[in-house]
Amino acid sequence: MSEPVLYRVNQGVAEIVLNRPEKHNAFNADVIQSLNEMIEETANDSAVRIVVLRSEGKHFSAGADLEWMRANANADHQANLDDAAELARLMRGLFELPKPTIARVQGSAFGGALGLISCCDIAIASARSKFCLSEVKLGILPAVISPYVLRAIGPRAMQRYTLTAELFDAKEALRLGLIHEIVEETNLDAEVELFTRLFKQNGPNALSRAKELLRRVEASPIDDALVEHTTRAIADVRVSSEGQEGLSAFLEKRPAAWTLVDGAAEHD
Repeated sequence: MSEPVLYRVNQGVAEIVLNRPEKHNAFNADVIQSLNEMIEETANDSAVRIVVLRSEGKHFSAGADLEWMRANANADHQANLDDAAELARLMRGLFELPKPTIARVQGSAFGGALGLISCCDIAIASARSKFCLSEVKLGILPAVISPYVLRAIGPRAMQRYTLTAELFDAKEALRLGLIHEIVEETNLDAEVELFTRLFKQNGPNALSRAKELLRRVEASPIDDALVEHTTRAIADVRVSSEGQEGLSAFLEKRPAAWTLVDGAAEHD
């Protein structure tokens, strides 16, 4: 039996690959556990600069595996709490991963798959992709994924698509803000490569701090505490070694030391 999730690193890019094409990459407890382990590994691996979440086969993910959900329905309340907590850990871990993340989406993305997409910094979908918050059709809720999907598409759209469980296409997903780009499926990898090249030009610490900053700003009122936080943030990075290298590289018209070419820094 093949591994349900694959992990590979090449030239600073870690690919986390859903590998259950025969099940339309639906996730179960084993998949969630593997994803949690891989996300933790990428967070702690200094060789990893960028993370791409992708899948094998025709579809990105059908969401939760029906057999897994049936087993959960027969389990007690505590078992369901524990199970949901692991899924919640996955979503939060992906959302807070201190490295840029890209979702590469082909085919269908249903239910919890929209949570995975929403937790990534960049989402690229094929023109034939279809999306659905399908949970209420099954008598359940998009509960664990709701903070992330709502953040991506906004409360009004979330209300509509949660309550109707209707299918929507890539153009609508783009309009809503769930995805950033639509390309033909044959061009998905090239578009992912374009974004990875952009990320490789940017300071790794700056990228991590920028993600943290944006989460803080979004969750805070514009008050004295936020102004002080942003003031300190810029002051801290200006005097950091990465900030000083970035400014020097710009003034000297050369690539910064962190710029990756063929998986290594462009210069020492």
